[in-house]
Amino acid sequence: MASWGLLVTGASFMVFRGLHWGLQLLPTPESARDRWMWRNIFVSLIHSLLSGAGALIGLWLYPQMVTNPIHGHPSWAMVLVAMSVGYFLADGVDMLWNQTLAQAWDLLCHHLVVVSCLSTAVLSGHFVGFAMVSLLLELNSICLHLRKLLLLSHKASSLAFRITSWATLTTLALFRLLPLGWMSLWLLQQHYQLSLALVILCGTGLVTVGIMSISLGIRILIRDVLQPRPYPIFVHKETQQTKTHDGESVTRNNSTLSMKD
Repeated sequence: MASWGLLVTGASFMVFRGLHWGLQLLPTPESARDRWMWRNIFVSLIHSLLSGAGALIGLWLYPQMVTNPIHGHPSWAMVLVAMSVGYFLADGVDMLWNQTLAQAWDLLCHHLVVVSCLSTAVLSGHFVGFAMVSLLLELNSICLHLRKLLLLSHKASSLAFRITSWATLTTLALFRLLPLGWMSLWLLQQHYQLSLALVILCGTGLVTVGIMSISLGIRILIRDVLQPRPYPIFVHKETQQTKTHDGESVTRNNSTLSMKD
């Protein structure tokens, strides 16, 4: 099982790296000043669509993954989890290749935690159902990526952006905070079945993503709903870091647990 999962992970890594390279050959919107970031988030959107929809459909068709998240899973669920591990590895390489460590350290730490948790399911063949529940967070990441693409394309004043902002907040509550709450409760109730190392690993991942999710939701609520303001984008000449007038960095902020603000 481990070798098969590693094979899928390796294939996924190559496919997503290929997408990163291939998009360089295609035109990006003229309004997108940071073309690398636009391509990177577009690839992340593809992953979120695949993994988020796959997790939702899979859990709907096979609810045993919720009632028995340690052992109850079909073989295709492992493919989805391994595919996500490959994506996060490819995304981390893309960030290291195009950004400084100071710019990307927070997302790299996030990716390290996510890869560690999902890899446990891939290598052991257990906890796949638990990992599938965590992939529900990608449904919110779809909206996060769309919101970021609209920001990068100077569409912050559009109706599409306002709809996306509300969709982001709604899916954040339904598909990010609720699954995180369920996973945390399950971990507390079933910790006696797990090794101490696994409890620490999962607990660290849940706390990390939970804090990031709550902080992200508060920022979007304030900036897009409570204090809506235009988002004029400029590029700082010294750091080449795209920023907005109110200090919001239009840099990546990803989330399984992937999250990009």
